[in-house]
Amino acid sequence: MGGLLAMPLVLVLLLAVVHAQFKDDPAIGGALRGMAAVSAGLIAAAGLKLSSALARNPIPLPCCIAIASAGFVLLAWLRVPLLWVLPPLGLLGCVLAWRRLQP
Repeated sequence: MGGLLAMPLVLVLLLAVVHAQFKDDPAIGGALRGMAAVSAGLIAAAGLKLSSALARNPIPLPCCIAIASAGFVLLAWLRVPLLWVLPPLGLLGCVLAWRRLQP
C-alpha cells in the first residue's frame, strides 16, 4: 500500500518545489491558468458523459439539479471551500437516494 501513496506524494512534493522556484515567472502563471481551464473542461466533459446515468438515478431530476446548482453557487459565486460544500451536499444526495430505495 505504501508504494501506491509514496510515488504520488513524491511527485506532488517535487512539483511544489518547482512551483516555489518559478512562481513569479509570467509564463508559468499562464501555463497554470491554461491547465486550470483544461481541468475545468475535463470535469465538465465527465459530467456530461455521466448525465446519461441520470435516467436510472433514484433521486428525482429536480433534486439533482437543485443539489448541483447549490454546489455551483456555493463554490463559484460565494467561494465557499470545497471541504465545507462537498460533505453536506453529498450527504443530502445519499439520504435522498437511500429514502427512495427503501422498500
